[in-house]
Amino acid sequence: MNRLAITLAALRGEMSGVRPPVAVAVSSHGIVAGATLPDADFPQLAHASLPADAVHAGILETNLARPSEISAAMRATLARVEPPSRDVSLIVPDAAVRVFVLDFDTLPTRRDEVIPVLRFRLRKSVPFDMEQAGLSYQVLSEGSARLETPWKVLVTVIPGPILAEYESALRAAGYEPGVVLPACLAALCSLESQQSELVAYLGTHSLTIAIVSGSDFLLYRTIDLPDDPAAQRTELLRSVAVACAFYEDTLQAPPLRLLYAGVLSGEEFAAAIAESGLSVEPFLPLTSAASQLPEETNGAVAAVVGALAGTR
Repeated sequence: MNRLAITLAALRGEMSGVRPPVAVAVSSHGIVAGATLPDADFPQLAHASLPADAVHAGILETNLARPSEISAAMRATLARVEPPSRDVSLIVPDAAVRVFVLDFDTLPTRRDEVIPVLRFRLRKSVPFDMEQAGLSYQVLSEGSARLETPWKVLVTVIPGPILAEYESALRAAGYEPGVVLPACLAALCSLESQQSELVAYLGTHSLTIAIVSGSDFLLYRTIDLPDDPAAQRTELLRSVAVACAFYEDTLQAPPLRLLYAGVLSGEEFAAAIAESGLSVEPFLPLTSAASQLPEETNGAVAAVVGALAGTR
């Protein structure tokens, strides 16, 4: 399974011609669908609520407790944005996916030889069957034996049965998954900054922290969050503090801001990490069209808009 598009270079560049002009995001707060419009700067958007127990994202259990209702919500939202294609970018929660930045001394040049190497390397890093997992990769930088520099590779994996759940729900709605994207990586498609940025994407069950610099990933980490709200906020602050330390160690300067999207409002997230001293700025300035959707869908909106970037 090689439909997981995973790097900024791929997402902004060669993948922009592959990603469909339609996207749908699945989250605990409902379904958000979007489609590009020929003469508009912002996609047409639609949202449908789901029962509270319909989606529980993770890598070790069934994610979609109410698949028929999820398919119905997908069908309804996609119909409202008048999709020009049956192929859809399918955005899944970060908690259902794992992303790794790996170093290798050497790496085969042929793709069919690289995939087994990556599966073998990750067998002890994930608690699911790597042989059946959906896997995609992108070489971030090529290594050199002469310069003694390693190959740097970004790898995205999702358990096979969980990938099948999401894809089956979309097919039951009458559409085909053209590209499958984790939510944070989808949102990053719309990031135009070429400077080093600290990014946080908050889902219902996870926090993804990334440090990007141009088209490179310096850090990408998804943390499963506890259910207790107080413990969850403690983990938010701890995870951001760790990322800040890594940013400063790597770039020899502290981050001045954090770009954010997620289920909490920007003000609530800023309050949760106030001790970090960071300025929290919206990952994606929302238009009036997006502001008409429930506030807790802002993260899904950022993911949908990102997945549609460059597809007109």
